[in-house]
Amino acid sequence: SIVVVLDNIRSCNNTGSVFRTSDALLIKEIYLCGITATPPNKEIHKTALDAEKSVAWEYFKKTGDAVEKLKKNGYKVYAVEQVDKSILLPDFQPPENGKVALVFGNEVKGVQQSVIDLCDGAVEIPQFGTKHSFNVSVSAGIVLWDIFQKLKK
Repeated sequence: SIVVVLDNIRSCNNTGSVFRTSDALLIKEIYLCGITATPPNKEIHKTALDAEKSVAWEYFKKTGDAVEKLKKNGYKVYAVEQVDKSILLPDFQPPENGKVALVFGNEVKGVQQSVIDLCDGAVEIPQFGTKHSFNVSVSAGIVLWDIFQKLKK
């Protein structure tokens, strides 16, 4: 089962898009952390299209607390971030028990370093252009679809 962790996502539209993608890919739950807005919220609803009602969610003031809860429950937790020793997404294999959580970071600052330090590792989407970043909701779509496919096999 896949859990999504949103670390201080600024845009409600991005949060709503992640809800919608999570619904499509049967994501177990979304942990909304820090400044990330929570439902009910008109802006989230606009892009989530009711997915905020079909995907379970929980709020954590501190993202680190969400990561620690997941690890206690047997999840391997990975930051989706460009850091030393990150695993390129095509090479990433989810844990055999299927319990994987993915932390997506703030649109400007990325995943907090203190959160990266708590994670079991990091996954990176290979990129070839000059910007070296995707919108967070696009990153979520790419990574979640890839891992969903790998777990289906």
